[in-house]
Amino acid sequence: MSEPARHLAGRALSESTVEMKTYLASRLAQALFVLWAAFTASFVLLQAMPGDAVLIKFQNPDYGLSPEQIAEIRSAYGADGSILQQYFDTAGRFLTGDFGYSLQAGVSVASQLSANIPPTLLLTALGFLAATILAFGIAVLANVPGLRRIRGVFVSAPSMLISVPTFWLGIMLIQIFSFRFRLVPVINPGPWQGLILPILTVAVPISAPLAQILLKNIDEVVTRPFVAVVRSKGASQARVLWRHVIRNASLPALTVAGLLFGELLTNAVITETVFGLNGVGRLTKLAVDNEDVAVLQAIVVLSAAAFVIINLFVDLLYPVLDPRLRATPGAGR
Repeated sequence: MSEPARHLAGRALSESTVEMKTYLASRLAQALFVLWAAFTASFVLLQAMPGDAVLIKFQNPDYGLSPEQIAEIRSAYGADGSILQQYFDTAGRFLTGDFGYSLQAGVSVASQLSANIPPTLLLTALGFLAATILAFGIAVLANVPGLRRIRGVFVSAPSMLISVPTFWLGIMLIQIFSFRFRLVPVINPGPWQGLILPILTVAVPISAPLAQILLKNIDEVVTRPFVAVVRSKGASQARVLWRHVIRNASLPALTVAGLLFGELLTNAVITETVFGLNGVGRLTKLAVDNEDVAVLQAIVVLSAAAFVIINLFVDLLYPVLDPRLRATPGAGR
């Protein structure tokens, strides 16, 4: 390679590195802004609005507390300062991982979250995996040559699945698989048996939009010239579909998958309530019933953080799957 060519190549590499660093800095700044906005919105709605949850709870005559004792309790929970002071105090504690104390349980919110987050993470991860498998299964079966006659069934399946409410689906699964066919027990189930129906309840609504995106992109990718070139070289239908079509069609679905993560968390909360599982869903329900502001605010901020991290991971995964995007970070979106 000549000296001018080396210079141009080095300059291009340097510019690409600068673009990547700029893009990463921009995405991190956006992530921090989203977290700040989620924290501020939750603070305004839960703490700044009229009403004092601490005062409402401990003014109950059943507790028999004097005004001085109630004032001490409000001071311990940080509810006696001005709104601005409460905002900065709460923000400072959140930055150090201190989410305060639960008004109902009287223990730290961090300890409650550490006990309830793992079951929800397990349900969410397995539900997302099941949704991905179901979506790819529908997309592949709809494009198998031997199943062309029933393609309409697979194509219409996502539209039907996406319209099913989560709570109704959970109840129907219990009715069918537990009460009618007695395949999956809901009373004293085993550790994995108790996850089968909740995973299906979480996975089905998420798989529908993923399958719709995949079906649309597959129909678009198969018309591209490179697919015709691969077929002209004698590649089988299965090889063309799996190695070339599916891989290119799945890239836009990554963005949808990241955006659907927030809906997945919402479905997990509803599902845990329907099936009586101990997780963030049950903790959220108890916090709402008891006006436990500290728990609710921590759940909102952590959910926003999870959503931001997943979408940032999806952004960084695009150049790995498609080398054409490495020179233009963020082009996949």
